[in-house]
Amino acid sequence: MHIRKLDPKNKQDVKTFVQFPFALYRDCPQWVPPLVSSAMNALNPKKHPFYLHSEADFFLAESNGSVVGRIAAVNNRLFNQHTGANTAFFGFFEVIEDIAVSHALFDTVFTWARERGFKRIVGPKALIGAEGGGILVEGHEHRPALNIPYNFAYYNAFIKAAGFEKDYDHLSGYLPGDYDLPQRLLEISEKVKKRRGYWIKSFESKDEMRAWIPKVQKVHSQAFSRGMYFYPPTDEETRATADMIMSVAHPSLIKLVMKDEDVIGFIFSYHDVSAGLQKSRGRLFPLGWIHILLDRKRTEWVNVNGVGLLPEYQGLGANTILYTEVAKSIRAFEFKHADIVQIREDNFASRSDMENMGVQWYKRHRSYHRDL
Repeated sequence: MHIRKLDPKNKQDVKTFVQFPFALYRDCPQWVPPLVSSAMNALNPKKHPFYLHSEADFFLAESNGSVVGRIAAVNNRLFNQHTGANTAFFGFFEVIEDIAVSHALFDTVFTWARERGFKRIVGPKALIGAEGGGILVEGHEHRPALNIPYNFAYYNAFIKAAGFEKDYDHLSGYLPGDYDLPQRLLEISEKVKKRRGYWIKSFESKDEMRAWIPKVQKVHSQAFSRGMYFYPPTDEETRATADMIMSVAHPSLIKLVMKDEDVIGFIFSYHDVSAGLQKSRGRLFPLGWIHILLDRKRTEWVNVNGVGLLPEYQGLGANTILYTEVAKSIRAFEFKHADIVQIREDNFASRSDMENMGVQWYKRHRSYHRDL
């Protein structure tokens, strides 16, 4: 078994890296493939906005002519500049159930990071901060939400064996579509709207949504600026994230909380088309887009993946409006199931609000850190 650095200009190398999880999870009914085109672009410095400010190297583990693992070593310069940290990241980690392969992959990343003077390594992380990350440590029997990682249960033990410790967890929760929101919350929401002048901005078209992106991005950055690994995204990263959301979101599921003419909060929800992605094997052409389009029309699941509020409005009742609007959206589209995606475990206010709505936590993703 040997480790080799991938050449991003070599299309076959990139294809080999992207296709490895398809083979690894071939018999796993829960795994949802990424869009192959997006996965290929993530390794292309000319097509992904991350490379306008930072760098990453990708590695393959091979044995007897077969790929047995992969990993990426990431230097996010914007994050380190913004925070004053000296941290490298790892990501794209996939490996067969062989701890020797896992050790070899991580040793490669540790060497890469030490050679560049990093003192700490954190992961797994995606290239863009708004994308889902972490290792699934609870809930392997469930299919992941759209664009949220899935992995085998042994990954947690392999990462800890490489010297990592828990950094933090994200929780995902389940809410049945026919759940009746407590009347008390509905009454509080309406009172807060009248008393403080809050109102809900809805959308009728994607063109209308696109025009509001700059305002929403400003609020998004402020709402999550206290996060441990936050850094201000570039305009290019913002557009990439917005394009991803708009590619799957119905305009009526995107809502803004307004104070007069100012955006103070947001809710991003979208149809879960994971089953369509599974049927398409991650490919839009020649016929994959049909599976995704059909699944969008008949899916019984909605993903709520983006609930934020400006810090100065937190604790003033606006959070109640956010969560009642989530429930209203679920009911309006007659979804039978809602996946509330990745709430930080130490975000006790959001967790309490969600639990008051009836959310039951059923999946847990973990990020790790290790000193070098």
